[in-house]
Amino acid sequence: MANLKRFIKAYKDYFTKGETGDAALLESELYGFGVNPDVLVQLQDLAAYYPKIDLTQLSQLPEGTLGYEYAQHMLKNGIQPLEISDDLRAEAERHPFALRYTVTHDIFHILLGFDTSYPGEMGVFGFTVGQNYTKALNLVYPLIKLIFVMIKPMQAKAIFASASRGKELGEQASCLLAYRFEENWARAIADIRSELGLVLKDEQLEKQPNKATAKVLSEEGVAV
Repeated sequence: MANLKRFIKAYKDYFTKGETGDAALLESELYGFGVNPDVLVQLQDLAAYYPKIDLTQLSQLPEGTLGYEYAQHMLKNGIQPLEISDDLRAEAERHPFALRYTVTHDIFHILLGFDTSYPGEMGVFGFTVGQNYTKALNLVYPLIKLIFVMIKPMQAKAIFASASRGKELGEQASCLLAYRFEENWARAIADIRSELGLVLKDEQLEKQPNKATAKVLSEEGVAV
């Protein structure tokens, strides 16, 4: 694991330059404690797998494909694909879970139908817990929910609803971390969801929160 000095530099770059990749990778290493052995086996072939993502190129794909919808999600929210500094590449290869967890986060949003609100982020986190990736994620799950509710108390019901929905999806789906999304940008999202066991009843992408979450938000007077 990187030393304290490297952690400090990563977070300094995040706050001063907006460079999120290094900080996200090192944070994901902490989440990787107690990684599920079965998950680790599936990730061995992805240890050095880190293709560059070109949002402009993906934007040219047909609407409804994974690549197109991912690019729209990133551009709409002002997010850039995560870049890992050269000095951390070896670190990333030693920790395939941390690398894969980092680079797939925004792809999960698209596939699961969760937006980038607090309820949406909680939905994605709940999914990772349902997938049983690591003991660390399972342990901090209640704490993350509590923190989100403290930050957005008026959205508490939506946060809990999204967490439950995400966890349920995670329990029924194949291991998403092991799927090579970067080789399937041109495929329809519906086909990928079907292949991975992601049953989204409302079939929403990222245009609005899923119906269960939207209903709760509406009841609480939050515009959706």
